[in-house]
Amino acid sequence: MKNKAIKAAFIHTVPVMTGYLFLGAAFGMLLGSKGYHAGWAALMSICIYAGAMQFVAINILTGSFNILNTIFMTFMINARHIFYGLSMLEKFKETGSRKPYMIFSLTDETYSLLCSANPPDGVDKKKFYFAIAFLNHIYWMAGSVLGGLAGSAFSFNTKGLDFVMTALFVVIFINQWKSEKNHFPALAGVCGSVVCLLVFGAEKFIVPSMLLILISLTAARNEIERRNET
Repeated sequence: MKNKAIKAAFIHTVPVMTGYLFLGAAFGMLLGSKGYHAGWAALMSICIYAGAMQFVAINILTGSFNILNTIFMTFMINARHIFYGLSMLEKFKETGSRKPYMIFSLTDETYSLLCSANPPDGVDKKKFYFAIAFLNHIYWMAGSVLGGLAGSAFSFNTKGLDFVMTALFVVIFINQWKSEKNHFPALAGVCGSVVCLLVFGAEKFIVPSMLLILISLTAARNEIERRNET
């Protein structure tokens, strides 16, 4: 990967870096406070790389283990990635040997950047997208390890640190709103999520909202593409 792609991607990933370093550190601190050293935080961030699930995994590691419950919980927490993957089929089609890693590293924030960020002139698109995914992964691993080291040595009150990710989502959403003239996809996402939140409740609304958004965007696909071309 050339330095040009990394430099171009870094500019877009700065908001993610801020959020991942803090939230990754929170994860590492919590894991360290349970008696797991920073090496475990690094291993989990390399192999699992799923923020919400890694926090849940702390309770799984320290509580009674139930494999069926673990499988179900993992699927429910990460079911939204099915829809992420479907929408990335065209973009990942020509990534070649990088494709498996691009699929693995498709977090919420990386997905948002891949949807909105465009490489500058002279930068290879495939290398640019790979750089975004790779840098975000590095940020999360770095935060986890630093937090793991701190959590093993000190005691912290981590209440409220998880709001960093919410703030990060808001920043990315605002940037996408400003950069796009067609706001229908964003409005469909917000409205669909609110409706499903009211109908299904806070614990069960994610999968129905993703289905509703997918149906809405599929039904309006031709109109969205026509407006984007215009």
